[in-house]
Formats: sequence, structure tokens, C-alpha cells
Amino acid sequence: MPAEPSLRMTARETIALLTGAAGFTEHRPPPRTLPPDGPLGWAGYDAARERAAERTGEDESVVYGTGVVGDRECVLLSFEFGFLGGSLGQLTGDRLEAAYGLALTRRLPLVALVATGGSRMQEGMVALTQLQRVAAASTRLRAAGLAQIAVVRDPTTGGGWATVGAGADVVLALPGAQVGFAGSRVRPPDADPYAYSAEGQFAAGQVDAVVPGAELPDTVALWLRALGAGGVGEEPRSAAPLPRARPSSASGFPASGREAVERARSSQRPRAEAYLADYFTVRLPLHGDRCGSTDPGLLTGFGLRGDGQPVAYVAQCGTATRPAGYRAAARTIRLADRLGVPVLTLVDTPGAANDAEAERAGAGAAIADTFAAIAAARVPVTTLVIGEGGSGGALALAAPGNTHVTADSYFSVIAPELAAAILKRPPEETGATADQLRLRPQDLVELGIARSIVS
Repeated sequence: MPAEPSLRMTARETIALLTGAAGFTEHRPPPRTLPPDGPLGWAGYDAARERAAERTGEDESVVYGTGVVGDRECVLLSFEFGFLGGSLGQLTGDRLEAAYGLALTRRLPLVALVATGGSRMQEGMVALTQLQRVAAASTRLRAAGLAQIAVVRDPTTGGGWATVGAGADVVLALPGAQVGFAGSRVRPPDADPYAYSAEGQFAAGQVDAVVPGAELPDTVALWLRALGAGGVGEEPRSAAPLPRARPSSASGFPASGREAVERARSSQRPRAEAYLADYFTVRLPLHGDRCGSTDPGLLTGFGLRGDGQPVAYVAQCGTATRPAGYRAAARTIRLADRLGVPVLTLVDTPGAANDAEAERAGAGAAIADTFAAIAAARVPVTTLVIGEGGSGGALALAAPGNTHVTADSYFSVIAPELAAAILKRPPEETGATADQLRLRPQDLVELGIARSIVS
């Protein structure tokens, strides 16, 4: 097996790792002449740049151009950490802005291979304001419906992380990489180093996957395929096909509301993982809410079907969905909408998490944002209720006019036990209450809530 690539590969080595024999065509922005020792006249700055150029063979900390990863053309930009710590100065800003502009002009996705210590001190505030240029260029690319993937290497800190890295649609990280806004020399001396690692950022929901270097070419190639749909102004894709109903121990439709609830809550019923495994040949998870939290009970990401069609997915796994889950769902739906990729949602939750921690984490706002994301989506959203459909926590992921149900599901304004309690009915009347709620799959079709029962 080939050796694992080094964390400290050069900018060009990292590009070559992804493009292989397909090669890379370098681009350069129009030349700019800086005053002696830079905009601040920092004594020794020119000499430091010359030493960096001799050591690395580069004349700036970023290399960019076009290349092919897998079977997809893209714009690649790669940081050279050996050139003044991969720091951002005015000329770096020129290159970064030009790279984003090249992607916009060519209508290509952008892959950023990031390794930087942040803004260049020798250029002071002039260096820091390059972050605004990068943010504006990234926003223009986003508005055009073009994907941005970041691969964060060792180290990725400061403004480079807070713009090119964390600002990407998909963030992949190399194992063991130092990743964080605060670099090792400026963070508190007693800070937990794990929080500033690729693995720590993944645990906190800030990174989508930690990918070994040897797997990086295939992983980036798959992401480019999954995200490589049309953008704004292009023909929308057809709706995501409905999943097939997975085999269940029960048969036929439930005869009563109580039976519908019992079937939906049965441990023998197929769950989201079974549906997703049957639906996709390749799955590429998105991870976390980008606010420091994750919800293991909600799966999001993009996948490829057997015919190569990309579909984004949001799938509840039968647990109470937490605010981080709703934020991750909204993030995924909005990204798919921007890229023109249809969305599949699988509904299966007793309801939104309602503990004190969930309230402090903004449950109401997170659910509202998920409703808004689906309401605003221009791409088709297809929903299949595969188990419990508990109140607004389930409805937030349901597509108006395109929701379907399985025979093992129910959908209700509230769980029948809670409905009985609110109505001050004894527990033995829960079954009758479930019947009154008309929550069975066949009831939902008759009421016009669901379009069909998938069998």
C-alpha cells in the first residue's frame, strides 16, 4: 500500500495528490508592486520574503489554478505553509480573490487546500483586511450556486480558518491537523489542545469528516460529483425518487390508532440506516450544526444513487431531535437548494427534544429555521415518514404536498398518551384517543396529509 501522505506536504504536493496524472494548470493574477518592505515599511520584510522564496520555490503563500479531481474539473487553491507560515498578505489576497473569480468565470467548484497561520503581521491591518476580500469573493461564488470544498491541513488557524476553511460548504480535515481560530502561540496556556485539533473540531460539529491523506483523492472526487449539480438559473433537477419500503415483521395496514403507534415504535421496524443503505450506492455525511453541537439521532449529507444522481438527505433515527439536528438539517437543505440538488427527508421522531438543555440551545428557533428552509427551497423535497411522526418536531422535515408514509408509520399533532393527559382522560382511553386523532397511514392519505402509502 502507498505510504500515508505527510501532514506537512507542500502546496504543489497536495495539489498533485488530488489531481494525479490529470495534472494542474497554474494561474496568476496581474502583477502588483509593493513598496519597499511592504505597506508598513516593516524593516527586513523583503529579506524575509526572499528567504521564503529560496526555501520553497514559491513567490507567495498560495498557488492556484485549474485541475481535474476524479472526473471533475475544478479550481484548486493550495497554501504553502513554508512561505511565511502560509500567512495572508496583500498579494495573497490577490491570488485568493483571483482563484474565486476563476471559479466564478469558469462555473467550476472550488477546492481549497488550506495550511495557514493567519494574517501576516508585517503588513498589519492591510493583511487583516484581506479576509474581507476573501469573504466577498466566497459570497459571490455561493450566490452563483457553485460548491466550495475545504481540506484543512496542518496547521489551519486564524483568519484562513475563519474564511477559506470554515466558510466552505464542506470541510474535510487531515488526521492530527491543528485546526482552530487561535494558533498555538496565542491561545490560553491551559487550553485543551484537543479542542484545536481536527478530531476535536469534528466532535464539535465544525468539520464534516476527518479523512486520511491516502483517501483524500477519492473522497474529494466523490464530493465533487455529489455537489456538482447546476446552480442558480439552471434547470432544476427532478424530485428525488421515493425509497422502497423496507421489509417489516408486520403486514397490511394497522387496524387501529393504537396498532399504528405500536408498529411505529417497534424495535423490529426498519430504521433510517436501512433505508439510506438501500437508497444510495455512496453516502457522504455532513456533520454538525456549525455552532458547536451535533445530534447523533439525525443524519444529513449528500449521496449518489446507482444511476449517479446526487440527492441530499436528512434522516431522523427514531429519537427526539435536538436543536443541533434541526440546524444541521436546515444547513443541508439550504446547501442542496443552492446547488440544485433534490432533497430526501426521512421522518422518524417521537418529537423535538423538550428538556431544559434543548430549550437553552434554542429549540424553537432551530425548528423554525428548518420550517423556513423547506418552505424556501426551490429544489423538490421528497419526504417519507418511516416511523413516528411526532408533532411539529416531525412536521418541520415534511415536504408540503410531497409527503408519503409507510405502513409502519403514524403522524399526529401530538402523541396519543399526551393528548389523553391534556384532555384529562384516564390511561385506558389512550387507544380511543389515538383512533380519534386519525393518525394511521391510511387516515393520513384520506385526509390529504400524505400522498401515498409506500409498499
